[in-house]
Amino acid sequence: MPESGQEEALIVFTPSGKRGSFPVGTPVLECARSLGVDVDSVCGGRGICGRCQILPSIGEFAKFGITSAPEHLSEPNDVEKRYDEKRGLKPNRRLGCNTKLLGDCVIDVPPDSQVHKQIVRKRAEVRDIELDPAIRLHYVEVEEPDMHNPTGDLERLLTALKDQWGLENLEDCDLHVLHGLQQALRKGKWQVTVAVHRGLRVTAIWPGFRDKVYGVAFDVGSTTIAGHLCELLSGEVVSSSGIMNPQIRFGEDLMSRVSYVMMNPGGDVEMTNAVREAINHLTNELVTEVDLTTDDVLNATFVGNPVMHHLLLGIDPIELGGAPFALATNSGMTLWASELDLDMHRNARVYVLPCIAGHVGADTAAVVLSESPHLSEEIVLVVDVGTNAEIVLGSKDRLLAASSPTGPAFEGAQISGGQRAAPGAIERVRVDPETLEPKFKVIGCDLWSTEDGFQEATESTGVTGICGSGIIEVIAEMFLAGIITTDGVIDGSMAAKSDRIQPDDRTFSYHVHAGEVTVTITQNDVRAIQLAKGALYAGAKLLMDKLEIENVDRIVLAGAFGSHIDTKYAMVLGMIPDCDLDKVSSAGNAAGTGARIALLNQTARDEIEQVVRNIEKIETAVEPKFQDHFVGAMAFPHKTDDFSKLSKTVTLPAPKVAAPDDGDGSGRKRRRRRG
Repeated sequence: MPESGQEEALIVFTPSGKRGSFPVGTPVLECARSLGVDVDSVCGGRGICGRCQILPSIGEFAKFGITSAPEHLSEPNDVEKRYDEKRGLKPNRRLGCNTKLLGDCVIDVPPDSQVHKQIVRKRAEVRDIELDPAIRLHYVEVEEPDMHNPTGDLERLLTALKDQWGLENLEDCDLHVLHGLQQALRKGKWQVTVAVHRGLRVTAIWPGFRDKVYGVAFDVGSTTIAGHLCELLSGEVVSSSGIMNPQIRFGEDLMSRVSYVMMNPGGDVEMTNAVREAINHLTNELVTEVDLTTDDVLNATFVGNPVMHHLLLGIDPIELGGAPFALATNSGMTLWASELDLDMHRNARVYVLPCIAGHVGADTAAVVLSESPHLSEEIVLVVDVGTNAEIVLGSKDRLLAASSPTGPAFEGAQISGGQRAAPGAIERVRVDPETLEPKFKVIGCDLWSTEDGFQEATESTGVTGICGSGIIEVIAEMFLAGIITTDGVIDGSMAAKSDRIQPDDRTFSYHVHAGEVTVTITQNDVRAIQLAKGALYAGAKLLMDKLEIENVDRIVLAGAFGSHIDTKYAMVLGMIPDCDLDKVSSAGNAAGTGARIALLNQTARDEIEQVVRNIEKIETAVEPKFQDHFVGAMAFPHKTDDFSKLSKTVTLPAPKVAAPDDGDGSGRKRRRRRG
């Protein structure tokens, strides 16, 4: 206790280390707020929400020069006892709003009581998301009107928010809020919970106390739409789901959808309506799963490539179909959900992340936000693999971005046995270098095809084809086994070693599986992968030229496809530049993660808008060196570039090129020369 006549006591908060002296009798929460300590509270210090829990530290603290004793804080009062009885307090915890400072003490603020709590996202490397949502809840007690004070209910609500929460910059409220304001105040007996958007505008009001509010992060892809429903104040992902993008019926790839608009007046409106209906369906699915309604959703973020971005906003994408690929806007946008006909709370706000360039969209901006190359000391190459590969290269000093036309081969299109990832699709392949016999795994089964029980385990699905990751692996394994030459030719001379290699018109093919569905890798399949990987590598090399570097320090593969690629095989094929394999990682759906970061942290929205303004955009279509890089990148792993780092881990075959056809029309080839 302070000595007789002592009017102030010292309080130290951990882990922040912030300290200050306050009059005896000051609530601990008030001390924390005065010092800028990170302590949460929704109810405004009324002992209702329980978010301001603190843990007194007892003992002598030489570091701080004080002794912290139990009697230096007030005894638990009736409010704390009632909260403990109804909702429970962990041992030794107190409510900061009802605990008063009586003497010098040290107070620990547990992680779950901090406003900017850290939630951990697991991936190749751990990443923290600092919570600072754009929508915040504030519980207030509003002065009742009387004949002597004719001030309007809204004005008295704004005054309460200013006095009790320090919200000095409130501009106004949404008209729909005003419609229900008086009923809410009276139903709540002048105690209400208010939702405020970015500290500026009241967007919702409820009678009484409320401590949960929700938002959804959407990744609108050309094939699928993914959504993550989050509780904004805790950051918890309460449900996740995905749905096929119904725009596929207008064309599988982006340019075919733009062509549809060009050839069908009003086609853009059709596709806009289709994607919005799908988003509404997905939103309903997400909230229903956790017994909520769409009225509980007050905020949403959206990312997508430029065409998806424009169609979501109801913008005709025709200008993106040809040079100079002009965007209608590349800025981040905050809108009412109702402007996009979205099924959410009628005052819900939507934030659409900025696009980078005509072929590098808001999804890539979200990947940058997730992977933070702009904060890195190392030179980082980030590749979002898809029909168009979006590539970002650089560090905190300089960042460049480009799009490379890889085509749909990586997703299984243009491949003879190719299909999208689904149960029954081959996703992993190994080829024995001596016998040339393959073994494989299919989606939905953990057994290799050569293991006992494989037939029974896959009886319900069968082997239906081969998906993108399987295509990458089988072609890389064929190359490592000598079945494919350096220049990408299936070597017919290897037929003498295995009957898996069969004549196919004037070329040869490799038979992976024979059954109800036959899976064969043809020469055309190899060429399709060469073209795709050549374009991807050329785009990366072009950016490396611009940075005047020979090597990158780290590579991140993003996107749903990128997360399933074995990074070793991606480098064996020469999809990406040479790099230490332990510095190559998959980031999963980094675009979706970036959308979630923007949902849970409002300052991240300002950050990514600034970063996008500073990114240098490179248009591969007008760069003369792109074609030169592309030609060299057609070889496995490359015609001239050194892959010495890969060679430390993987034994690459000696260079082997194809001999010309013998001209007898049989489709048989002479034995290839070894170089």
